[in-house]
Amino acid sequence: MTEALLAAATWAGTASTPTVDYLMVFVSAFLAATILPFYSELVVAGLVLAGRDPLLLWAFATVGNTLGALLNWWIGLGLEEWRERRGNPRWLAWLRLGDAEIERAQRWFGRWGYWSLLMAWAPVGGDALTFVAGVLKVRMVPFLVLVGLGKGARYVAVVLLADQGGQALG
Repeated sequence: MTEALLAAATWAGTASTPTVDYLMVFVSAFLAATILPFYSELVVAGLVLAGRDPLLLWAFATVGNTLGALLNWWIGLGLEEWRERRGNPRWLAWLRLGDAEIERAQRWFGRWGYWSLLMAWAPVGGDALTFVAGVLKVRMVPFLVLVGLGKGARYVAVVLLADQGGQALG
């Protein structure tokens, strides 16, 4: 499946315009940070291999993924008020956040405080961290700075690995 997604991203990079490709990276990164199971790293890697500008791919992916995390934060921010007015919302089940992930994120926050948001990029627990940050009323500016740094570092690694892989193959 991973090979098929990478092939599709590489094809998209050769069959579409740069504007569409960068928009595709932004949207895939945004969705990957929210409730949808999506792998933006494959889209970014495919477009690196297709020859798109690595710096622009990094920027669009980082901003999209950080804004997706901001949506999780915003949902968490309003959750307590929602519960007070209407009870436990049904839509909470749509979030890929099980009790175990939320408890792990709360423990990370208990131990590391705001600095735990640097791990918001992690495939397991990262979404829960951004959600819990909202529940805990973390201020927006520190949230955006720390989450953006962590997610930006991850996409640097993705771009560099894809570029190195492309050079090894080419």
